[in-house]
This record gives sequence, structure tokens and C-alpha cells, in this order.
Amino acid sequence: MPWHARLQLNYTLENARTLARFEHNGPLRILRSLYPEGDGICHNVLVHPPGGLVGGDTLDISASVGPGAHGLITTPGATRFYRSTGEKALQRTHLALAEDARMEWLPLEALCYNACQAENYLTINLAPGAECMGWDVTALGLPHAGQPFETGRFVQHIEVPGLWLERGVIDAADRRLLHSPLGLAGHHCVASLFFATGAPLGKARRDSALDAARALMDTHALKATAGATSPNGQVVVLRMLTPQVEPAMQLLKQVRAAWRATLWQLGAESPRIWST
Repeated sequence: MPWHARLQLNYTLENARTLARFEHNGPLRILRSLYPEGDGICHNVLVHPPGGLVGGDTLDISASVGPGAHGLITTPGATRFYRSTGEKALQRTHLALAEDARMEWLPLEALCYNACQAENYLTINLAPGAECMGWDVTALGLPHAGQPFETGRFVQHIEVPGLWLERGVIDAADRRLLHSPLGLAGHHCVASLFFATGAPLGKARRDSALDAARALMDTHALKATAGATSPNGQVVVLRMLTPQVEPAMQLLKQVRAAWRATLWQLGAESPRIWST
């Protein structure tokens, strides 16, 4: 029987402490709130106990961040989209940030098993003064286990309405997309890190974010397949193609740390679950 699970997570700033409250239906939870950086930043781990999605499953995740609050969400492992006999698996995430709110959306990779039929949507609404840093990592198949992505279809949609839209359709039957030098060039992992704001960044902040990302790329093994751009005055994006997830995550974490220091004057604090 397909799962239809829903989670509503609300962050509010109360007495200089960011508090997280949530409601859920079905198998979606958050673990207890952690404060490794002090009361102002609330870290949470989003857990989906079944461990993956099959055809017909739907996960709806919503998070609101109140004025001045700062939430961080990650996951304990990959989001797995398993083989489907026809129905699609769907994950929809909506983040809504109020004035002067901050959010870090840092899930681990979406793993597309052979023959999956899956769609993954992320929509971010930003009030003036709100800022969101997040990433998306998609891995195709399990090539090192002899399970390449040979059939199936995956749709990735990331949107800040009225400001920025990225939408990709990866169909295993599209050999030109998967193997052409103008497509994925045989790589099995596609990753992006973005910084989006509800008001113009300003040239100095935008340039500092691009410079920080490019400095790290220039000394990284992924230099030839990574790039940093700013499609408009409110978004900065780092994109990369990699043969596997691990080097992508390494570069994403390095640039995230640099952007936290450059844009928010914060340290490179990582969620504790990443080190377990």
C-alpha cells in the first residue's frame, strides 16, 4: 500500500532562541532539536523510517521560519527512490521564510535506483530580508554495485517563485543526455549548492560568494566539472557533475562553510549526524 506522509515544521524565535514545533501524518519525523551553535540556530534531522519511496508514495514536507529565526534541516541518509512498475514516487518540499529569517536545507543525496519513476520538488518563498542556503544532490543508479541507471525517469524541480527556476528531466533512455559532453558526460551524480535571498544581495556580497566558491573549486579535483554563477541579483549557484557522490559532498561542504563565513559571519558548524 502506498504511503502518503506529511510533515509541517515551524521555526519561531522566542526569547533569542529558535524553537522548532512540528505536526505529522504518516512516517515522517524530526529528531530532537540540537543547538551546537547556541540558542539562535536550531538543527534538526528529518527522518523517514521506511527508508525510501516506491511507486505511489508521496512525501509532503513544509517548513516555515519566522522572523529572525534560523533553522537547519538535514537527513541521516540518502532519500531512496526505488524501482517502480509504473506509478511515480513524489517528494514535495516547501520552505517559507519570513522577514530576516534564515534556513539551511541540507539533505543528503537523492538516490535514483534503476527503473525508478520519481519526482522531487523544492519550492522556496522568501520575504524581504530572508536568506536560504541549500543544496541538491542526485545520484543515478548504483554503478559500483553493478546496478546502473538503465531504465526509469527522474524529475528534479527547484524554484524560488518569480525569481529562479531550475528543472531537469533525466530519462535513462536519453543516451545523448547521459553520455554527451554537452550533457552529463557519463557522470552519475549531479549536485548544486544555492544561496537565495528575498532582497538584492548587493554586488559586494554576491562577488564575495562567487570568489569564495571559485577559490575552492580551483584547488579541487572537480575543477573541470564545477562552476559558480549568479543568474540574477538574488541567487548564487554552484553546480557540478561528478562520477560519484563523495567528491560532490566534499566540495559542497567546503563551499557551504566558506559561504557561512563570508555571507553570515558564522563558523563551519556541521550537523552532528554527519560525523556519526
